[in-house]
Amino acid sequence: MPDVRRENDAPVGDIIIRQWQPADEAAILGLNAGSVSVLSPMGGARFAILSRTCSLLKVAEFGGRVVGFFMGFDDAAAHDSVNYRWFAYRLKRFLYIDRVVVSREFQKAGLGRRFYNEAGHWAAEHRLCWMAAEVDLQPPNTASLRFHERLGFVEVGRQVTADGKLVSLQLQSAGV
Repeated sequence: MPDVRRENDAPVGDIIIRQWQPADEAAILGLNAGSVSVLSPMGGARFAILSRTCSLLKVAEFGGRVVGFFMGFDDAAAHDSVNYRWFAYRLKRFLYIDRVVVSREFQKAGLGRRFYNEAGHWAAEHRLCWMAAEVDLQPPNTASLRFHERLGFVEVGRQVTADGKLVSLQLQSAGV
């Protein structure tokens, strides 16, 4: 595939999305640590639990380097997130998008959309009806709010988390 460039001149043509491998753990933890201001912290012990219980864990790789990752949980997962539990109490047949992280140099290169497309295909294959996500309102994550709005997510609730964040709980039809 040719080297295609986007808004921030990041090469996107040779990026592959693939299933994570144990060798990716350090890169995933590093990416998460770099974005902890807009998502939950995740150290090695937490990652070990989440990677065993998640339904979908994909990485984006460019030139042999992990430049992003996506983690999702279906409605049968043993996930302790208060936001996941909010959806699990109200819905069946959903994929909860726990976190999507893209390295700074590849932001605005379409990786978030590619991850969500992968998730949508996975959800349809597993006959799930919904994709669920939460977005921070306080402190605001306006880029994520705009992104989810462009993808057709709609707010179905709000809640305050234990760490004091106000989140928008959002759904999108998975097309099943």
